[in-house]
Amino acid sequence: MGRGRVELKRIENKINRQVTFSKRRNGLLKKAYELSVLCDAEVALIIFSSRGKVYEFGSAGTTKTLERYQRCCFNPRDNSIERETQNWYQEVAKLKAKYESLQRTQRHLLGEDLGPLSVKELQNLEKQLEGALALARQRKTQIMLEQMEDLRKKERHLGDLNKQLKFKLEAEGQSLAIQDLWNSGAADGNDNFALHPSQSHPLDCDPGPVLQIGYHHFFQAEGSSVPRSMAIETNFTQGWIL
Repeated sequence: MGRGRVELKRIENKINRQVTFSKRRNGLLKKAYELSVLCDAEVALIIFSSRGKVYEFGSAGTTKTLERYQRCCFNPRDNSIERETQNWYQEVAKLKAKYESLQRTQRHLLGEDLGPLSVKELQNLEKQLEGALALARQRKTQIMLEQMEDLRKKERHLGDLNKQLKFKLEAEGQSLAIQDLWNSGAADGNDNFALHPSQSHPLDCDPGPVLQIGYHHFFQAEGSSVPRSMAIETNFTQGWIL
């Protein structure tokens, strides 16, 4: 059987009125809380009972919400500034929560504050650490391979330089050997064409013909094979002819 419609008027029965107040108060507080969470709204609720008791709920604090309400009501020009300020407050709160979450995650990755975590959360953390370790090893292997490839390139380059220097040294050695042979051959030729000791001054020559009258004294050259008498006769004849 469905619930009938309740007439909206003051309940005369004191006990029924108190029971209805408790139920509806709790429902109203619950709805206010759900509205603030689901819609990200700032909600403030104040309830005074017939006995003078106060019941309140404020998603951002009742006092803060009342101050904001007063500013909005008595300073309508500052509504835009207030909204912008409130947006900044919300953004700061979100960033703060995100920062705390990141710090908590970092502590978990370092092996700290693991007590509150459940078995499932610990398993997820273990998988994350294994994945990070695999990526770190993969990156390390890649860097080592790149370094080995660079070392191989340097080795090949140094090998080419070594070959070039070797060929250059061999060419210079051959040129030096040829030069030594040339110098030794030139020295032998100079020895073959050396001047006689008596011709130490090759430019020294006979001053020219001299007029001789009468007997011309002849000096026989040292080592000459011509007879002395023939030489005297020849000189004598030439003297008379001149």
